[in-house]
Amino acid sequence: MRVLLLGADGFLGRHVTDRLLADPAVQLTALGRRDSADVRFDLSTGSPGALARFMDAIQPGVVINCAGTTVGTARDLVRANTISVATVCEAVRRSTCTARLVQIGSSAEYGPSPVGSSTGEEALPRPNGAYGVSKLTATELVLGSGLDAVVLRVFTPIGPGTPLGTPLGRIADSLRRAMQIGEGEVKVGGMSVLRDFVDVRDVARAVHAASLSAAQGVINIGTGHAVRLRDAASALARTAGFTGRLLELDEPGDLGPDGDRRPLDGCGVWQQADVRTARDRLGWRARIGMDESLADVWMEAACRV
Repeated sequence: MRVLLLGADGFLGRHVTDRLLADPAVQLTALGRRDSADVRFDLSTGSPGALARFMDAIQPGVVINCAGTTVGTARDLVRANTISVATVCEAVRRSTCTARLVQIGSSAEYGPSPVGSSTGEEALPRPNGAYGVSKLTATELVLGSGLDAVVLRVFTPIGPGTPLGTPLGRIADSLRRAMQIGEGEVKVGGMSVLRDFVDVRDVARAVHAASLSAAQGVINIGTGHAVRLRDAASALARTAGFTGRLLELDEPGDLGPDGDRRPLDGCGVWQQADVRTARDRLGWRARIGMDESLADVWMEAACRV
């Protein structure tokens, strides 16, 4: 099976690459913006025609799109997360290949969820922020394209290579800096939110399973268990051997109508995936526990120069 992987040099893309290369039945071509990719191509500026001609040349059976960004202005997010997906869909339509499309979505498309609930794929998306809107628009483009396509709505991925722009990535880097200089206190914010943290290697397994399946539509990828960020941060500090204090700052974000502060990611205080569809249609469930994920987050942060 020939697979074309888009966004191979990102956080998720690198792990999907590793997973696919471990399958001897897969012939992988990686496309990205960096020199590490087999082919350099920027989806936000490249033309559908050029991408279609490349697909005609290699004839992939599956196209996996891990490209995108979580940070930037609204314009940046639309270009990277929406326009790029429109380019991919149009290229697949124009191409002579009959490729299946696996698109990586985000739980930010759902927006805030009621505390204690598990969000299923049938929930009405109400994104609260430019990132969630850009990803939801991309999902709608894929679902309305008429292609053989599936969208994996990934909840909060963590594990090796967790970006510094994420809460746990920032906390790990702050712990590293504090331990280097002997600081006994690390300031952290937003600790009251609960998120469904899923290991990025489990996400890569889900992508692999989706590429082999006939499943279409939206499928949640998470653990089905929400964890308070405060508890995850404390566990990360223990893993690091940090004996100082985590000083909680005022919650970041804008004040909501009830007086509570809304987290900057637009997902409210609670998110937890209903993962029954992934189990039933992909035969997938998360395997890697939180402790292992956090140990690997810390290992990479500790080695950062």
